[in-house]
Amino acid sequence: MSERPPPRAPATVISLDRPLLERARRGDAGALHELFRQHAPRVWRFARSVVGSAAAADEVTQESFVRAHAALTSGAAVERALPWLLGVARNVAREHLRSSAKTVPLDEPVDARAASLAPDPEALLLGREVDVLLGRALARLDEERRTALVLRVDQQLSYDEIADVLGWNVARVKNEIHRARLQLRAALSSLR
Repeated sequence: MSERPPPRAPATVISLDRPLLERARRGDAGALHELFRQHAPRVWRFARSVVGSAAAADEVTQESFVRAHAALTSGAAVERALPWLLGVARNVAREHLRSSAKTVPLDEPVDARAASLAPDPEALLLGREVDVLLGRALARLDEERRTALVLRVDQQLSYDEIADVLGWNVARVKNEIHRARLQLRAALSSLR
């Protein structure tokens, strides 16, 4: 019978955000602006994947940073900015969906801003078709599963960071992402 190696101690995460967050906590407008500059594009992409439209993603992103500012200046203890901001954005997006009761438009490209910069019209058309199919397949997923998958694939967060954002344990994160991938694959197959 072979012995298992002892479990590794979790790696200590050194946050480069900590000094910036401390400055923002003290009300430094420059630090708040820098947090927005660094993280707004990823927050916007995440919000877009949840709420379904660029205009709504703009609103969610703006409101997320307003709430983040209020929380920071109220003394919120934040170690890493991006997972925390995505958690704030998730809550704002959910509120937006509940209040607007809108459905996700499936004919708008996933990233309309990037698609508008494509130089080749044929590539743009094919990209939009792929986005529509992917949007339809993603819409078939449960909201929590879709959110976990987007955080992993689009935002490239670690399982630990996703667990922090969603308030789950790591085992559930891995399980939900695995199931989301299986469902997405099946949904894409049925859309062909």
